[in-house]
Amino acid sequence: MPAQSLWFPYAQMLDHHVGNEVMRAEGVRLHLRDGRVLLDAIASWWCVIHGYCHPELDAAVQGQLADFAHVMLGGLVHRPAQELADRLVEIAPPGLAHVFFADSGSVGMEVAMKMAVQYWRNIGVSDKHTFISLRHAYHGDTTGVMSLADPDDGLHKGFAGYLARQVFVAPPEGMGEGRGCVRRSVDEALAALVAALREHGPRVAALVCEPLLQAAGGFNFYPAAYLAEARKLCDEYGVLLVCDEVATGFGRTGTLFACEQAGITPDVLVLGKGLSAGYLGLSATLATGKVFRAFLGGADAAFMHGPTFMGNALACAVALASLRIFQRDGYLGKIRRMEQIMREELLGTVAPSVREVRVLGACAVIEVDHPEAHRGIQDFAAEHGVWLRPLDRAVYAMPAYVMDEASLRTICRVMRRWFAS
Repeated sequence: MPAQSLWFPYAQMLDHHVGNEVMRAEGVRLHLRDGRVLLDAIASWWCVIHGYCHPELDAAVQGQLADFAHVMLGGLVHRPAQELADRLVEIAPPGLAHVFFADSGSVGMEVAMKMAVQYWRNIGVSDKHTFISLRHAYHGDTTGVMSLADPDDGLHKGFAGYLARQVFVAPPEGMGEGRGCVRRSVDEALAALVAALREHGPRVAALVCEPLLQAAGGFNFYPAAYLAEARKLCDEYGVLLVCDEVATGFGRTGTLFACEQAGITPDVLVLGKGLSAGYLGLSATLATGKVFRAFLGGADAAFMHGPTFMGNALACAVALASLRIFQRDGYLGKIRRMEQIMREELLGTVAPSVREVRVLGACAVIEVDHPEAHRGIQDFAAEHGVWLRPLDRAVYAMPAYVMDEASLRTICRVMRRWFAS
C-alpha cells in the first residue's frame, strides 16, 4: 500500500484516493489541477458564505497581519477581539451579552457544555450535569459533544460505551414534500420532551439543539413552533437552553440566526463556520447575563477554559469584515431569492428512491431511502461541473450566498438529473 502521509476525514484510508487537487478557488468555483472547474454546491462544509478569495476579506487578513497575527487573551486584549465581541452582542438575540471565543464549532460547543454544568454548580446545584439532546443531532467531533449526537444513527456509533450517557428526544420530522411527510408532528415531539423533562429534569443541565435545521445528522428541518415551546419548557423545568447555530447562524435558514424565527433567546448560543467566512478557525459562545453572573465571585467561580488560539486577531479581523459585507450587501434578500430558486428547481423531484425534498433558506435537501441511491453522484456531478458531497441519505446544496442565479439553477438541475437518470 502506498504511503499515506495525509489522513483524510470520514474516509476509509485502505482504498481512499483523492484526485481532485484544487489549484485555485475564486468566487463559487474550484479550479482543479486537471483543468476542470467545479461550482461548489456546499461552500466547503457551509462556511465560505462570501465565496473564495473575496477581496475585502483578503484585505482584512492582510491588514491585521501587518500589526500581528495572534496574541493570547490571557492577561492581554486586542482591538479585533473586543470589537467582534461588541458587534456580536449588538446583532445577537436580545440578552446575549457576553462572548467567549474558541477556535472551532466543536470547541465552542464544548465551552457551552462546560459553561452549563459549571453554571449550576456555581449557584449551588451540584447534580445537574446531564444533557437532553435531539435525535439526528450532530454537534462536532470532540469527545464531550460527541455524546450529544444521536447514539443510534450518527457518526459516532463506534464510541458507544465510552461517551457520557445523555437523554435523547425525537424532534418533529417531515417539513418537505414527498412520501416521507409527516413523520412526527410538533405536538408529538413536545410530548416526548415534556416526558423527558419530568423524568430527568432535576439532573439536566441543559437542552441542546440545532434550531430549525439539524445539519450533519441528516438535514432534518423542524418548525419554529417547537423551539418556541421548548424555550418555555426549559424555563418551567429549570433547565438551560443551548442553541448550536454553528451551521445555521449567519443566514443559512433565512434569518441572521435561526432562533429569531421562534422569537426566543437561548441561555447560550454557539456560532462558528460562517462567522469567519471560511478563512480561519473561529467560534463564539454567547451567554446571557444570568449565566455570566454565576461566574462572578471567588477564584473557584471563574470559568476554567482557555483555548490557546481563542480570539485570534486574524480570525476576528476577517469576521468583522464578513459581518460588514453581510449587512451592507443585503444578504438576507439574496438568501430569500436562493430559497425561491431552489424551491422552483427541486420541489417536485420524484424518483423511486426519493423519500422527501425540502428547502429552507439557503439549504436544499433530497433525502433518499438508502445511501446506495446516490452512489456515484459525486463523479456524475463533477462531470457536469458541480462539486457535491452527499451525507448519509441526503444529497444537499448549501452554497455561498454570492452564487449567481444561473449557477444555482445548474446545481439544482444536476441534482435532479441524477435521480431522473
